[in-house]
Amino acid sequence: MEKDRKSRDSTEDILEIYKLLVEMADRVSQRRQSANSFYLTVNTAIIGATAYVAREAEEANTWAISLAGIAICILWIRAVLSYKSLNSAKFAVITKLEQQLPVSAYSDEWQFLTGVDGSRHTPFHKIEVLVPFVFIFVHLVQFAIELPWEVTWEWTKSLFC
Repeated sequence: MEKDRKSRDSTEDILEIYKLLVEMADRVSQRRQSANSFYLTVNTAIIGATAYVAREAEEANTWAISLAGIAICILWIRAVLSYKSLNSAKFAVITKLEQQLPVSAYSDEWQFLTGVDGSRHTPFHKIEVLVPFVFIFVHLVQFAIELPWEVTWEWTKSLFC
């Protein structure tokens, strides 16, 4: 009788820890979405402001702003990968705890999603990380358009000639 009660208490403790971990994983996903929204907004503002300034000002050196946009995109990529590794660790712990519970919801869901050969599902981070690369391309185009090529060419020639 005492052993059954301890076993039940242990299962209840594991279930409480499991619930907490699932909630924490959900919060990480929410923070991840907030971070993505932030970076998307900042990049959109930079691109819009750079295009506006370049159109309105005669002598606008917006190439430096484009470089800042590229730096922000690199930080965005790092954030995506960081959130991915954080969630991966949380789900590894969750699936390990599921082995001690009567139901393995996350493990079963992942098994269903990936299928036998793993080709059924594309993880979100693989798509999510492409967005900053699109913005990097746009920033590079803006940079190339606004860079004073004549001055750069003359400076380069003076170095090597």
